[in-house]
Amino acid sequence: MLRKTMKFWGEPAWALRAGQIYQSTTDSFKQQCASWFQTVFYQWGLLIAIMGFLLGRAVILTELTPFVLPFLAAVYLLKRDKAAIASFSLLAGAIFSYHGQIGFVIAAIIVYILLQKAVARHVRSPTQALPYIVFSASLLARLSLVFFESGTITGYAWMMAAVESGLSFILTMIFLQSVPFITAKRVQRPLKNEEIICLIILLASVMTGTVGWAWNDVTIEHILARYLLLIFGLVGGAAIGSTVGVVTGLILSLASLANLYQMSLLAFSGLLGGLLKEGKKVGVAAGLLIGTLLIGMYGEGGPGISATIIESFVAISLFFLTPNRIIHNIARYIPGTVEYAAEQQQYLRKIRDVTAGRVEQFSTLFQTLSKSFQMPTQTEEADRDEREVDYFLSNVTEKTCQTCFKKERCWVQNFNKTYDSMNKIMTETAKNGELKDQLLQLEWNKHCIRPDKVVQAILTEHSHYQVNQMLRKQVNESRKLVADQLLGVSQVMGDFAKEIQREKEAHFQQEEELLDLLRGAGLEIGHLEIYSLRPGQVEIELSTSFDNGQGIGEKIIAPMLSSLLNEIVVLQKEEQQFYSNGHSHMAFRSAKQFVVETGVANVAKGGAWVSGDSYSTLELGSGQYAIAISDGMGNGERAHLESTETLKLLQKVLESGIEEMVAIKSVNSVLSLRTTDEIFSTLDLAMIDLQTAKAKFLKIGSIPTFIKRGDKVIKIDASNLPMGMFQDFDVDVVSEQLKAGDVLIMVSDGIYDSPSHVENKDLWMKRMIMELDLAQPQEMADMILERVIRSERGIQIEDDMTVIVAQVKRNTPKWASIPLYQSTPPLKKRA
Repeated sequence: MLRKTMKFWGEPAWALRAGQIYQSTTDSFKQQCASWFQTVFYQWGLLIAIMGFLLGRAVILTELTPFVLPFLAAVYLLKRDKAAIASFSLLAGAIFSYHGQIGFVIAAIIVYILLQKAVARHVRSPTQALPYIVFSASLLARLSLVFFESGTITGYAWMMAAVESGLSFILTMIFLQSVPFITAKRVQRPLKNEEIICLIILLASVMTGTVGWAWNDVTIEHILARYLLLIFGLVGGAAIGSTVGVVTGLILSLASLANLYQMSLLAFSGLLGGLLKEGKKVGVAAGLLIGTLLIGMYGEGGPGISATIIESFVAISLFFLTPNRIIHNIARYIPGTVEYAAEQQQYLRKIRDVTAGRVEQFSTLFQTLSKSFQMPTQTEEADRDEREVDYFLSNVTEKTCQTCFKKERCWVQNFNKTYDSMNKIMTETAKNGELKDQLLQLEWNKHCIRPDKVVQAILTEHSHYQVNQMLRKQVNESRKLVADQLLGVSQVMGDFAKEIQREKEAHFQQEEELLDLLRGAGLEIGHLEIYSLRPGQVEIELSTSFDNGQGIGEKIIAPMLSSLLNEIVVLQKEEQQFYSNGHSHMAFRSAKQFVVETGVANVAKGGAWVSGDSYSTLELGSGQYAIAISDGMGNGERAHLESTETLKLLQKVLESGIEEMVAIKSVNSVLSLRTTDEIFSTLDLAMIDLQTAKAKFLKIGSIPTFIKRGDKVIKIDASNLPMGMFQDFDVDVVSEQLKAGDVLIMVSDGIYDSPSHVENKDLWMKRMIMELDLAQPQEMADMILERVIRSERGIQIEDDMTVIVAQVKRNTPKWASIPLYQSTPPLKKRA
């Protein structure tokens, strides 16, 4: 009750402080324990000593000890400072063992050290030479010991020595792969399948050193083997579990023939435990118990089954006492596990975050640079204007008042009056080109003894002042343009950083349901991945069997996905026979709400081949559809190159993701600075949002655009100078909400100005558009061009003519949805 009351009213400060102190003390204790553990086991070499002691006791086939030299050689090569610990622990294990091979262990270590010292001077790669050194040392030590004991070497001795040396040769290569995983504080990378097998062989070899340790027929090696089986069965599943069982059982059976049935028990139990790993620890333990009962009754029979069941229960008890944190840490290095996938995902996320962080830094840098180029404030402008007036009058007085004998009376005794009068004269002459105010002239004549000279100096100074003003204006315009461009780049990079940080969302349940539904319809689907189910942003990729070009993805899968997701989904990309098994890769995306169909008709002046008009229609990656017409000044190839270059620049800038206003100003800046020739071009740009059908019209010296909506024609017009004429200009943006069925007509000045006999061009264009009753945009474009040409009664075509007709339509899939699952609610609603 007191705890609930404290939680309701809020814990007092002393309780919070006490909790913080307890948490800090606990964390500090855990860190100290971890530090002590690492110091004792890794830095002092206790782990190597334990492993060496057990491997020194290990024996197979009752007389062979092939584990001693491979372990010593691996430690000597990888951790030379711990070689002495390994040697003494191996000797200690041999002394306290039952096999009586102490003499061989001593001889083998001495021979190995001598050979290692001798060979190390003559080989470049000690790692490659190490197995051969171990083989030679083992063979020499065993044969020498046999010869010393019996005086002769029999064929059997040769065979057993060769077997022992061969096993040592193989174990050396295995231990070189697995010893670092035991002796290192932390494994830096995930393990390969071969490395996992080598690690299991090392652990099984260490467990062989416990042979002979028993209590009432309950043996330690069986308990450890089954404990190891439980750990890897839970971590790696059936494949790893059965592999651990086979390898461990094989090595134990070589150590003692009484353990031969253990290979079957461990292999079968590992398989069952791995298959039941979804049941967590309980499922894996149940698999071991089932395998123990079945194989135990077959191997030991009734009398010995109780001991093997007790061994399994002890192993299960140790397994349940093992912290989950240790199991998760092991699973991080086993391919195919959830923890391994999470570790890989964390690494990829780290790389992604680093990349996104760098991009954001560049975005911030460009934003800061943009701010440094921003226009000065009104207060700063006023201060600057005041300073420039002071500089102006200072230059005038330097040429006139400095040599005047009444300078002190004017500028010391009557400073304010003199300054105000000259300021008024400066303003008057700047406005009218001369001093027309008679009252001001009379007042100035009374105040100054050289009035005409001062006025003339002011008029002369005006020319320099105007040049400075023009230069300052150009600098301000350039600063503003650079600031807008840098800000646009900053925004694009910021959006790109956010796009990088988007993670693949988890849709495991929806993926399984889609797979079941598609396979239930008879489709052979390999795998399916859902990246997004957000409305308008569905992203699904899958693999399916090759359909020989029958279009199953477009005709069947896409309509089914549309029906299941309650959203129009289309096949965006298909790569036939992309995978090694012959399956094709397909990517499905949400369809745009609207589509734009265009038709273009154009003709050059006089029927020539090269037209000064250029046009472009393209769909941008941001879901925008751009339609543009550019008319270069004049006709012919020069005008064609100018208009084409304008559209190419605009297209590249728009595709980069920069806003259309900044894009147009950037293109205009390039055109105005690129050449000193008076070459200008117009631009008529329409940007249509394919999700909302909202359109933006940006007209730079271009002709009005017309929208046909049913029995009504809407005119879109804006007044802006052509591009390339000035470095800075304001762009009027006209927005219009389009509807399905609207027809957009964009024309160049050759179309609009062609009928010379027509006074009201707008009315004439509207009437001609209203009379058109055609379904296809291309037919409408051809008919408009033909009528304009015929309106001049076959007279020579006086200018380049271009007309683009674009029709906005609702996006309807090519293939209707297949109503197979009408009773099934959309997956997105169940997400």
